[in-house]
Amino acid sequence: LFDKMHESKLLIYKLLEIVAGNYCSDKKPAAVNWIEGRGKSVVCEATIKGEVVNKVLKARVGALVELNTLKNLAGSTVAGAMGGFNAHASNIVSAIFIATGQDPAQNVESSNCITMMEPVNHGKDLHISVTMPSIEIGTVGGGTHLASQAACLNLL
Repeated sequence: LFDKMHESKLLIYKLLEIVAGNYCSDKKPAAVNWIEGRGKSVVCEATIKGEVVNKVLKARVGALVELNTLKNLAGSTVAGAMGGFNAHASNIVSAIFIATGQDPAQNVESSNCITMMEPVNHGKDLHISVTMPSIEIGTVGGGTHLASQAACLNLL
């Protein structure tokens, strides 16, 4: 009986290995995460008044739109980026993950991001959107039980 149980358990483990086949793409960049998402998908957008762009960012709306197109979109494409059409989203994701007790290695797929900018209101104001299709977060496990990390997680 023990041999049969052991044999069945091994068969189940082998079947799980075959079914998963690393398609989950855990902790590695993969197009499937960009296309289908994984974890949470988030879109943030804002419109910034032109006077704020000028005074605070010391830039012009048109110049920021052009810079985003050339650097984040075209530059990332030429580099062969997979889901990295942004200005260093991974820095922010890593900081939040460490602060809230997440697995920092999940930064790889969680930092998939595209930043889009366009002039609005006849070119006076700046509309920015950030799309992140695969943020992998948790509220239990890992370092989420540590006092400081739990406190940061509760803030969110």
